[in-house]
Amino acid sequence: MTTLEQGQTAKIIRPTARFMLGHPAHFLAQGFGSGLSPIMPGTSGTLFAWLAFDVLTSRWPQLFTAFNWSIIIIVGYFIGCWACQVTGRNMGISDHGSMVWDEIIAFWLVLIFIMPADFSTQCWAFVWFRFFDMVKPPPIRWFDQHIKGGFGVMWDDIVAAFYTLLLFALWRVI
Repeated sequence: MTTLEQGQTAKIIRPTARFMLGHPAHFLAQGFGSGLSPIMPGTSGTLFAWLAFDVLTSRWPQLFTAFNWSIIIIVGYFIGCWACQVTGRNMGISDHGSMVWDEIIAFWLVLIFIMPADFSTQCWAFVWFRFFDMVKPPPIRWFDQHIKGGFGVMWDDIVAAFYTLLLFALWRVI
């Protein structure tokens, strides 16, 4: 049992395909199934983001431009706040590891700023983003611990994306 931020007590739901397909918010929050990975679901969600970005951008470059990706990311962020709020409430834990839409949106944000980039640079972006998302250096950890609900789920990954982009900006200057 866990206590939700509204003071309600609920049993934590184990993430399953059935649960994910039971509500559109669950399907989105769990990254179209990428968050159901039994090991490192956040990494699986980030890999899904990378693959989706690469496939969509290379297959339909006239549609998936940096400008259109920016719109997708902004809209996806706000829809993600709702989806993660609903999914967290229904799972009984506000930021369950299977909820990876936050990683997807945040890594897309990283990719639109570093692209075009060679495969090695993209790999480093992936590694650094995952590092910042998992280690949660200040203020990411503070946001993760103090800002709850869908906004909190989404926000700490945006800050991890910012750290990743800051590192790349410093690397380019040096």
